[in-house]
Amino acid sequence: MIAERQRVPVLDVDATPLRVDDLVDVLGGLIAAGDSKTVLGHNLHSVTLLHSCADFRALYQGSSVVLLDGAPVAMLWGLAHRKQLSASGQGPMSYRLGSMDWIPALGGVQGLERVAVIGAGRDANTKAVAQLQSIVPGASVEGMPGEAWDDALEVAVVDWLKAFRPQLVLLGLGMPLQESVLGRRLAELPPAVYCAVGGAIEQIAGVQKLAPRWLGRLGLEWAWRLVLHPGRVAYRVFIEPWKLAALLIRRRLQPPHTEGK
Repeated sequence: MIAERQRVPVLDVDATPLRVDDLVDVLGGLIAAGDSKTVLGHNLHSVTLLHSCADFRALYQGSSVVLLDGAPVAMLWGLAHRKQLSASGQGPMSYRLGSMDWIPALGGVQGLERVAVIGAGRDANTKAVAQLQSIVPGASVEGMPGEAWDDALEVAVVDWLKAFRPQLVLLGLGMPLQESVLGRRLAELPPAVYCAVGGAIEQIAGVQKLAPRWLGRLGLEWAWRLVLHPGRVAYRVFIEPWKLAALLIRRRLQPPHTEGK
């Protein structure tokens, strides 16, 4: 299956609308291709960073898959592609894929034999590796904690990946650190499919409580996170949408020759 980008016009971004089974097929194809690819996700935070940081934008533009991660992004995509949704009989939230929507389905990825899990503290990483081992039975799953990430740890992780040579890498360092690492290091990393998964490693491990999936389908997962982690989430919920709106307005008012600078 070939993953095709589609425009989310209001946000001025491209994304790859996929359901879980579609993504499983796409991952199998990317692994079979044998070169380095990235799988990223779009939420309002990533859209804000894309419009304010050239390096972040370049990574997303070169990514093989950009999932509709956030509910607002999925809804806005749905508004722009109503005919497509009507023909398929699906609602836009059917294409909203957070990391924990598809990671439990990795056992269905054809040819997946080696998985690397990078991120979280040592205990959470160890638990996540054990859980992934049960999700992808028969595969070799190994992990490296990402806590207290610095230049020395980054070099150690690069060397470890070169020795392990995984086919699939779950990189959970939080946004934008994980994207920054991919932007800096992708060219020297061994061929694999590199997936930016944010806090999913702690969720796989059971360290961070996962919102009920029905809340995600209703577009209310942000409320769950706001209750559990108000200090971490409040800025993204109450302030960042206004910052993004200002960036989009300024982008539309720019003369054509300055676009993309």
